[in-house]
Parts: sequence; structure tokens; C-alpha cells
Amino acid sequence: MKKLLAMLLTCVCVGAHAGQFDFPTGFTTRSVHAKDVDIHVRVGGKGPAVLLLHGYGETGDMWAPMAAQLARDHTVVVPDLRGMGLSSRPAGGYDKKTQAGDVAAVLDALKIGRVAVVAHDIGNMVAFAFVAQHRDRATSLVVIDAPLPGIGPWEEVLKNPLLWHFRFGGPDMERLVAGRERIYLDRFWNEFSATPARFSEEARQHYSQLYAQPGAMRAGFAQFAAFDQDAIDDRAYIAQAGKLQLPVYAIGGEKSFGSTMAVVMRAAASNVTEGVVPDSGHWIMEENPRETVAMVRAFLEKNR
Repeated sequence: MKKLLAMLLTCVCVGAHAGQFDFPTGFTTRSVHAKDVDIHVRVGGKGPAVLLLHGYGETGDMWAPMAAQLARDHTVVVPDLRGMGLSSRPAGGYDKKTQAGDVAAVLDALKIGRVAVVAHDIGNMVAFAFVAQHRDRATSLVVIDAPLPGIGPWEEVLKNPLLWHFRFGGPDMERLVAGRERIYLDRFWNEFSATPARFSEEARQHYSQLYAQPGAMRAGFAQFAAFDQDAIDDRAYIAQAGKLQLPVYAIGGEKSFGSTMAVVMRAAASNVTEGVVPDSGHWIMEENPRETVAMVRAFLEKNR
């Protein structure tokens, strides 16, 4: 009874700030079971499939404006990664190779074969692992404003003092942030923005409530703790099968990764187009959604 009540309260709390995250009419939600996890996924539209993968500090909700545009002529699939949003939070499996398996299971359940992949932040890492292992399933790849463990200038990236959170985790850290999730997440939204005010109060409340769910911060820390294994896996993909050959769009925020995103991807792929979202830091869908959507749509149209 207590568990049911907690679930109901969570649903009410999370839904209280959902306005700007509503997906268009016609989108449905479902849960796909993949081995040890239940993946929450939104699906809508009709046409060639496109998969949108979110990163840390957000959930699949970040893609609502892009999904609305792409659904006019695409089947749009938007999961929450394991441990985040409304997906379940298993004890392990936060390496990106395992999460690529989650993605494959979602697509299999939806009977989708080939797909374009668009990703941001941690989603980049899951997307790369998926495409590297399933090269026959991806038609194109868009990666936005985050590095790939083990690829290109990874060791230099790790030296950036802003990225101390890559090594932050464990039971004591969970205790430190318990009940203070908003304080912890505000640091990301503020420091990685060109204009922090563009990450709205509504969005901050929405995501803070989702990350305050039981086990959510532990799962978030686990995403970063897996980077060492991810680096090993990523290097192995390239060593064993060579660089990716599909069209890749490497996009950085002007005041964040910028052109470095293309430097990263040229170490992993042979057909890379560089793009920069103007007047934006890391949070491209909050800081300059119109330009981000236009850039992604143009690339997908060119590489159907």
C-alpha cells in the first residue's frame, strides 16, 4: 500500500510541471521490457524512423519540440534511458554497450528495422555504442555536444575541472544530494549554459522532481561511473570493425563543445559534417531549440 501511494504521489508531482514537455496528439507511451529493465518510450508520427536519445540532467521530455516537427514525416521514437525519467532503475547495466542493447530491444518491440539516430550528452555515448554494434540498422547519426569515452581527445577532456562530476558517486555522495537534487542539478544547468535563464524554472522543477525519485540519483551517478568500461568498449568497436561509414552530423553548442564535437567524431567516423548551434551552450533544446531543430531536420532530409 505504501509503495502504491508513493507511486501515485510521484505521478502527481511529476505531472505538475509537464506542460512544455507534452508530446503532440497522436503520440503514445508504452513500456518495453529489455532483460533487466523496463524502458519508458514515446512513439508517434509516420514515415522513416528516427530515434531521439537524451542525456543526463534531462529525460526524453527534452525532445518534445523536435518530436513535434519530425513527426510530420517521420516515425519518432523517444525512450528514457535506463535509470532515468520513467524507465526503471536496475542495480547495474549503465555501461553504454548494455544500454545500446536496451535501444535495440525497443526498436525490435516496435518492429523498426533501420533508423536515424539523434542524440545529446550521455545519449551520444549510447547512440555510438548502438550504431557501432548495429551498423546495418542506422541510416545516419547526429551527436550533439558531448564527448565519447575513449575516442579522440578523451584524455584531454577528462582534465577539464568543470567535469569533476565524472568521478562523483557512491553511497556517501547519494547521501549528500538526497533531498538536494535541485541544488546539484542547478549546477549543471547554470554552468553549462551560455544563458542560464533560458533553462526555465518550469524545466528545472520538472527534471528535479524526476531525479528525486527513489534510486534516480544513484542511477545517474552510475552513468558516469561506467565511463572507464565505455572507453574500453568504444576503442574496441573501432579496432575490430573500423570507423563508422554512415553520414554523421557532429553538432556543438557555440559556447560549449563547438567545433570540438566534429574533432571527436572524425576519430570515430569517416563521413562527418560539422555543425555549431549559435548562441547556445550545452543545453541546445532549451537555449536555441529553433536552430537545433532546423539543423537536425535539414540533415535528416539530406540523408534519408
